[in-house]
This record gives sequence, structure tokens and C-alpha cells, in this order.
Amino acid sequence: MRAVVLNWLAIAAISLILGGCASPADRAAMTPKDLTVSKHFPYSLKVQTGGGAQTGAMDSSNIADEDLKAAIEEAVVKSKLFNTIVQGNDGDYALSVSVTSLSKPVFGGTFTVELETAWSLTKLSDRSVVMRKSVKSSGTATMSDAFAGVTRLRMAVEAATRSNISQGLRAIALLNL
Repeated sequence: MRAVVLNWLAIAAISLILGGCASPADRAAMTPKDLTVSKHFPYSLKVQTGGGAQTGAMDSSNIADEDLKAAIEEAVVKSKLFNTIVQGNDGDYALSVSVTSLSKPVFGGTFTVELETAWSLTKLSDRSVVMRKSVKSSGTATMSDAFAGVTRLRMAVEAATRSNISQGLRAIALLNL
């Protein structure tokens, strides 16, 4: 009986070490590094996000709306795609980005996450939609990136989000505003 209890305790301890608690995708890690765009618009931009989810203690890594919004805003500022970011109802343009699909693996040595978002850019003066686009991206993290599965999953989610933001902002940069 004692051996059975010790075996279960060992299994539980190993599971905690390898699994750990889920952590949400980090906004700084979701922000694309060194994003260059072909144009710089002299307008202000308001960013709205939706479709994301908070990460619960017993959940897998998710993308929170406010973290996605902050990552997009930071990427816009760093790339100088728009002149300024505004909050509230002001601004020349409004960008709405919604998470429509986030596919995450359950287990494995290499985690590949698939992300799809809906991007919509609206000119606020006349409410005309100047761009509507579905952006699909993926991100991968391996055992060499992180041993713990929850960390690997979070890193893959962050990589997919970075790629998604880069693709979306580059698509906006191709527009004639």
C-alpha cells in the first residue's frame, strides 16, 4: 500500500513539474520586433479587439483582448504606421481585430498553434470600411525553447500572435489612405 501511495505522489510531483500552471500570452512577447512597413500614414488610429479570452489557472494559454490591443498599439507606434494612437471615440481611423479561431495542441514535444483573426479598418469620418481581411498565422515552440509544456504552449501562442499582427499591419500599409 505504501509503495502505491509513493508512486502516486511521484507521478503527481512529476506532473506538476512538467505541467505547471498556465500563464497568459504576454503582450510584450506578442508585439512584433523590428516590424517595417512600406508607408507611414499621417492619421490617428483607434484600436479595438475582441474574441480573446482570459487564461484561467486550470486553462491553457489564451490571448486576452486587452493584451492583444496593447501589442497591436505598440507595433503601430514602433513601426510608425500611423501618426498617433487614440483612445475613446476620437481618431481618423478605427482598427477592429477579433480572434476568430485559436487552435492549440494538447500535448507533444513541439507545439504548433494556429490563429485566425478578422481585421477591419474603418475611416471614422464617413464610416467607410477601407479594409476587411482574415489573417491566418501559426507559431511553433519546441522542447529546445522550453521544457515545460505550459511554457512551450504560451510561447507558441505568442509567436502566432506576433506573426498575425505583422501580417495585418503590413496589409494596412499596402492601402492608399
